[in-house]
Amino acid sequence: MGRFTGVLLASDFDNTLIYTEEALRSGVPVPPLSEKNRAALEYFMAEGGKFAIATGRALAAFMKYADKVPMNAPGVVCNGAALYDFSTGEYLETAMLDGDVRQRGQAVLDRFPTMAVEAYHMDNVIYAVHPNEITRQHEHLTKVGVTERVSLEEVPLPLGKLLLEADRETLEEAKAFMEEQGWSEDYELIFSARELLEMTARGANKGGMVRRLAERLGISMEHVYCAGDEANDISMLTVAARGFAPANCVPAVRDCGAVIVADAREDALEEIVHRLAERYPK
Repeated sequence: MGRFTGVLLASDFDNTLIYTEEALRSGVPVPPLSEKNRAALEYFMAEGGKFAIATGRALAAFMKYADKVPMNAPGVVCNGAALYDFSTGEYLETAMLDGDVRQRGQAVLDRFPTMAVEAYHMDNVIYAVHPNEITRQHEHLTKVGVTERVSLEEVPLPLGKLLLEADRETLEEAKAFMEEQGWSEDYELIFSARELLEMTARGANKGGMVRRLAERLGISMEHVYCAGDEANDISMLTVAARGFAPANCVPAVRDCGAVIVADAREDALEEIVHRLAERYPK
């Protein structure tokens, strides 16, 4: 029995575990996991803790980095649309978008012609309609090329997530349009970056899937801790016993009550594990 036995720590990947914003904006390589973060996570797991990734990325977009991150629990992918067991190579839980999403998503594209969309298929394929500069930046960051289609209605099901890509003003207008249609009753509409709007099935978010993961592991939510920097992380930061956020987080995350720790460029996860060690003394 280690000091962290019965404890689950779930962390966002981009700009929390590893700072990837510079790679997205300038095209430089994604930096490796820092040695301090790696050592902290290995210590956490050696002391009985369960560490999981909770990312908005599609599985295909995270797999390029999966073997570079020490983890010993299934991970949340597609912003909460799925729970994936990296040790067995299978989905454990999924929450798919409905059949109407392609027609509705295409209506949004038709209304906002500068917008692109990435459609995350559960067979590890990322489709793109109207790809733009943001799509190309995303391809560089994830190291996964998109499969282009002329219309969303040509994209096959099942889909875990739509990722709308445009400038923030356009995305705000698109979100308002979808809410006016009443579609927000069927979908989660959450910003994961200034130029990215996530669209998943209603109830499919990081918080809900972290809760399911804890249930699978037999861990009480009183001993679940989460870390994230963006609005799409708030659902797990608030469901956790304590949520942590790197200093580079967006204002909405600060406002949700998360404990602010070091910047993602300054070993945020190391500080989080240190704080947990104080909470669970030997």
